[in-house]
Amino acid sequence: MQSSFSELEYAAKKRVTRRDRFLAEIEAVTPWLSLTNVIAPHYPSGGGPGRPPVGLERILRMYVAQQCFGLSDEATEDALYDSQAIRRFVGIDLNREAAPDATTLLKFRHLLEAHQLTESIFNAINAHLAEKGLLLREGTIVDATLIAAPPSTKNKKGKRDAEMHQSKKGNQWHFGMKAHIGVDAQSGLVHTLVGTAANVHDVTQAQALLHGDETDVFGDAGYQGVEKREENLELPVTWHVAMRPSKRKALDKSAVGELMEKLEHAKASIRAKVEHPFHVVKNLFRHRKARYKGLAKNTAQLFALFGFANLVLARRWLCIADGQVAP
Repeated sequence: MQSSFSELEYAAKKRVTRRDRFLAEIEAVTPWLSLTNVIAPHYPSGGGPGRPPVGLERILRMYVAQQCFGLSDEATEDALYDSQAIRRFVGIDLNREAAPDATTLLKFRHLLEAHQLTESIFNAINAHLAEKGLLLREGTIVDATLIAAPPSTKNKKGKRDAEMHQSKKGNQWHFGMKAHIGVDAQSGLVHTLVGTAANVHDVTQAQALLHGDETDVFGDAGYQGVEKREENLELPVTWHVAMRPSKRKALDKSAVGELMEKLEHAKASIRAKVEHPFHVVKNLFRHRKARYKGLAKNTAQLFALFGFANLVLARRWLCIADGQVAP
């Protein structure tokens, strides 16, 4: 198809923006065929009456852009009209066609939620990464982060989300949910995800975050006593849990104390990798607050977010593996 004048003008511009570079990286590393194959059995074929559905890859690309830029359905539709970079990524030429609207994206999101397809997308991405040798699976780091939810009661029912709860972190109370993740200790990529209310203690989800092939598991001080829990007694793993901060501060300057301090420092350096996917989801994708009501919808979104976060974290390795120039 012949390019429009606006596309040619955009392609000829001298400066490549950060959004251009980011979308080009996502374009290059996403296993589009694998993701469309996962969704295709559930996507309408358009054989009946009414308006034919938007092409699967096109609406999937619109959904990916929405997650990577932290946009609502309406804001994603607006972005297609405002940003040539996003239009180019999705494959829309406004001179020939209208952009898919917010309702179309909403229906696609509901389709993903109804068939647990965001988890399938997450698994398909990880299968792709495993084929490239990026998930080594010998060690796992477990951790959790709070995702805030709107605490306001200024709505029709006059109530907060019943599935969200309060949790105290330090001296501050937070209302929302938790994203519990299991991360490959070598690559720092997320292999397991569980969403719960914020008041669920981290240690109760530790076993659910293991894939079963690891020999060592690392966790912060919130996982103290994890090896004594009934569900973990028979697990063939070694738990490496951080010492409580108060106990670590009390270490003396003896040879034993210095050795224990070095051991804690070594464990902390390994655990640091778990912060990378949290950084991508919260800072790069701007997902700091639950967008929807209920745990199911928000957990479904988290599977998509952490799946795409894995691609962002692995993009340099993937480009090298595919013989491309790493960004």
